[in-house]
Amino acid sequence: MMNEYLLDSDVIIWILRGREDTIQLIEKIKKEATPGCSVLSVFEIQAGMRRSEESKTNQFLDVLKAWDVNKEIAALAARYVREYRKKGKTLNPIDTMIATTCVLNDLTLVTYNPKDYPIGELSMFRF
Repeated sequence: MMNEYLLDSDVIIWILRGREDTIQLIEKIKKEATPGCSVLSVFEIQAGMRRSEESKTNQFLDVLKAWDVNKEIAALAARYVREYRKKGKTLNPIDTMIATTCVLNDLTLVTYNPKDYPIGELSMFRF
């Protein structure tokens, strides 16, 4: 089976800003798989973009496979939030649902922020 990759919002932002090492990595990934992102990253990116960035941003997001959040993802993410709260760690709900999307769909998360994703079952590509 071919690896599938889910791009974190920070990676998408660096691609859109033209960061060369990130663009080169995504070009490599595209040779073996269709990179995707969570619909939650679509929200984060579109909420933060400037009007002048709208066309370029939407063109890029349109070529990514979009992974939806469903009830199973929401339930497991909630369980992770509860488990980590007991350990004294607060998880960001959006990040947790992105991580859970990867866990349940056997995706590798591509991120510059591994500290945001302490979940042991998560497969992660770190820069």
